[in-house]
Formats: sequence, structure tokens, C-alpha cells
Amino acid sequence: MMRLRDVAKEYLENSTLHGARFIVDKELTWMEKLFWAVCLVASWFASWKLIKVSLDAFENNAISFGVESSYRDWETNFPAIVVCESKNMDRIQEVAEQLWGADHDFTLEEVLSEIAFFRGESYHTVHECGGEEPSENCFYSNFSYYAQLVRSSCESTIKNCMWNNKPFQCCKFFHRMETELGLCYAINSLQAGNNEGPKLNMWSNRYTGPGNLKLDIHTEAVVFILGEEEVPTLVTPKTDYLIVSPYISFVRHIAKHDIQNDEEIRDTKISQRNCRFNDENNLDVHRYYSYSACTVQCRKDRQLELCNCSSHLAPNTPSHQMCNMDGLECLNRNYEDLSVIIAKWSKSRRGLVCDCLPSCTEVDITTAVDSKDNIYSQIPYSKVEIALVELPTERYKRNLVRGKLDLVVSIGGTTGLFVGASLLSFVEILYYATIRPYGSMMAKKRQLRQQRQQ
Repeated sequence: MMRLRDVAKEYLENSTLHGARFIVDKELTWMEKLFWAVCLVASWFASWKLIKVSLDAFENNAISFGVESSYRDWETNFPAIVVCESKNMDRIQEVAEQLWGADHDFTLEEVLSEIAFFRGESYHTVHECGGEEPSENCFYSNFSYYAQLVRSSCESTIKNCMWNNKPFQCCKFFHRMETELGLCYAINSLQAGNNEGPKLNMWSNRYTGPGNLKLDIHTEAVVFILGEEEVPTLVTPKTDYLIVSPYISFVRHIAKHDIQNDEEIRDTKISQRNCRFNDENNLDVHRYYSYSACTVQCRKDRQLELCNCSSHLAPNTPSHQMCNMDGLECLNRNYEDLSVIIAKWSKSRRGLVCDCLPSCTEVDITTAVDSKDNIYSQIPYSKVEIALVELPTERYKRNLVRGKLDLVVSIGGTTGLFVGASLLSFVEILYYATIRPYGSMMAKKRQLRQQRQQ
């Protein structure tokens, strides 16, 4: 077998790397060999430094943001509208009478209200049904069942829907959505229903004009205005919802800016673009990924960690993971740690740290006009109008500025400039380290056999 020194010498003598053969050239003095060795090392060092810069730019600065204004050709999708009932004392009283009769303890109605519209705190429930002397007729588990008894159906919640002043059947297009706020009804949302129900065409362009949605709501509710993959949460910003109550007409006109992505963006790693597409889902609470869905997962995981159970309203949660009365008391004790999301570096505050990336297709929705007026009616209901104030004239664009091909070209150009290397130059290293010694050994054996035969 050839010695390592002989292999290295043969490689340097025949290498296509510039300057390598001068290091082992017998006709050169030691000073000339040293000169070429220094040049070769300096070239490799400079090449590596530039390759390192290219790799760093590829990993951390591969994406750029820009603003487009070619608005004439755009199709703009209306935001998802999610209606979540927030209170219904008439329904609570009706259910309480079904459960305990007309002559029941009325404090249990507060308990029923907290269970049905659970928002992280359960003061009345813990006070009345926890401890050593609970009230009569308290329930201690299966809270999701009682919540479903109270929550209103779509038909009794949403009526008289109109899209661009054309009526449509509300509950044909408003689909059920399980959220951490309980049962809601959503239109134009990816997260609602089973994605197989009918969908209303809510796209706007220069021919249709800005979209306009009107509906009547026959209960106290919160109306969320979100991106199509977003979901209502306990910490949804106040700018993203309306709190509606009977006998009031609400009007909100919004401006919407979308994000468009280069087709090549999907080929990049999540860590490079620092966002997730909605089908790159790693959650179990909702079917599609979004930042808000990720915060729901984060809260659920923390609840399981602290209390060994999760809220009975947490979406897609098996019954054995839902809290009983002891778990509910635990959630109540840890309310401050579970109800607020804080940044990683905010150590002075109590709250929840969630490592959630934004969605790659999230939208920017801002309020342009917000007004309300009284309704004079004998029937308790509210009117809601949500409309685009105008067709968007700008949208954000996520561009790929350094793709895999750019990285290959950059590395190839750098190695070619500094050391005269190509892909085959690196194949040579593998060849002289493995195949060439074996070939030399076989050649020597053939030569010895020939000599013996002679």
C-alpha cells in the first residue's frame, strides 16, 4: 500500500489546484516552495472567509421585503369574520331550569356562565363548588358538555346576512369553529368546519368594488376580523374585534394589506424565511398553522405542564386531558401565568413565553372608520357592517434574493477565483485518497507477476 506521504505527494504533483504542484517540485528551492505554500494557504483562507460570508448571507439574509403598487390586477380576499357568543343570560337561565328546576340556587347560574364562556378565570366556580363545603347541585367534571348546552346555535345567533347588498343564507356559509373561547361561527376562514362545506365568493377587484358584509346578531357577541388562517384567542388585540350588544348598529370600514410570496420562497428553510405557510402545520389544536393558532397550542401545553390538564374549551382536546374541578382550580391559580404572552427577555413580568413564528401569508388589517348608533327595535339584536374602505393600492412582497443556485454560483466563483478549483478538483481529492492507491497497488502486483514469469 502507498504511504500517506506518497499519496499526498502524487496528488500535489498532479492536482489541478493552482500552485499546488510547485510545493513538491524538485527543481525549486525551499524558499520558492515556501513562497507557493504561503500563497496557497492565503488563497484557501481568503476563499473560506468569502464562502463563510456567502453561507451566512444565505442562512440569515436570503429574504427581502418590498412593496408592490400594481394594484389594478389584484384580487383581494375579504378577511375571515368570526362570531363568538360572549354572554347569554336568557339561555343560561333556561339551561339552569332544565338541569335543576325553577327553584334552584341562582349562584349556579354564574357558575354555568363561567363554564360556558370560560376565559381563564373561574372565581364563582371555585368559590361555590370548590373547597370543603360546595353548593348543592354543583358539577365537578364534563364541563364541555355543559358549555355546549349553553352556547347558541348559528341559526339563533346570526341572521339577515348580505354580501355586497345581496342576501345569502347565513348558516350555509358561517361554519362552526372550535376555539379556546368556545364554539364560534366563521365565514371565509380556513380553520372553520371541515373545509368541505359551501364557501361564499368574497373576492374583490376593480370590477366588483370593495367588499361589504352585513349581518344581524341576536346575542351578545364578539366579532373578530382576522386573516383566513388566524383564529380568535384570549389575547387577540382589541383592534381586531368588535364587542357587540343589542340595540346598537356597528359599522367598521377596514384597510387590508396582503403579503405575496415568491414561488421559490417555499423551497427555503423555515429558519431562513422566519415564517411558516399554513400547511406547514406542527400543531394539534387547529388544522392550519398561524401565529394565533400557535399561541393557543402554547397555552394548552403550558396548562398541561402546570395542571396536568387543559381547558375544556381548548380545541381538538381529548376528554381525558380536559380539567375537572381540581384542574379548574389550578388554572384559576395560574391565571396570570397563562393569560398574557410575554417576550423571552421580559423576565420581570408573569406570563407565557411562546416561540411562535408568524404566518407567511398573514395580512395587515387596520381600522379606517369605526362608528356605532342606536337601533330602535322591540327585538334585542345588533346590526354589524364590515367593509373594505377601498381596494388596496399596495401589498407586501416577500422576495428570494439568495437561493440555492445563488449559493452554488457564489461558492463556485470564489473557489475558482482564489484557488482555481472546480467540482472535479474536489473529486480529485477523493480519487487520490481512495481509488488511486488501490490502482497503484494492483499495478505493482501485475508488474511483479510479469517479472516472475520472465
